[in-house]
Amino acid sequence: MNVLVYIGAALAEIAGCFAFWAWLKLGKSPLWLVPGIASLCLFAALLTRVEAEHAGRAYAAYGGVYILSALLWLRLAEGVRPDRWDLIGTAICLAGAAIILWGPRPS
Repeated sequence: MNVLVYIGAALAEIAGCFAFWAWLKLGKSPLWLVPGIASLCLFAALLTRVEAEHAGRAYAAYGGVYILSALLWLRLAEGVRPDRWDLIGTAICLAGAAIILWGPRPS
C-alpha cells in the first residue's frame, strides 16, 4: 500500500511544483497556480496515508520515490534521457528509502 501512496504523492508533488515552474519560469498564466496548489494539497494528504509509526520516517523514505519520479518526469515530460549517474543515484536512494521504511526496529 505504501508504494502506491508514495507514487500518487510523487505525481501530485511534481505536478504541483511544475505548475509554479510554468508560471515563474515559462511565463504561463497565474491560473496555473490553482491546480498547482490543489495538487500540492493532495500530495500532503497522501503522505498522511503512509503506514509508518513516525512522520519523519515516512517523509524520509518518500525522498527516494520522489527522486525516481523526478527522473521519470525528466524523461517523459522534458524529453531528456537520464544518464547512468542519475540511475545509479536513484538506485542508491531507493535502497536507502527501503531501509528507512522497512528496516527492523526494536519493539
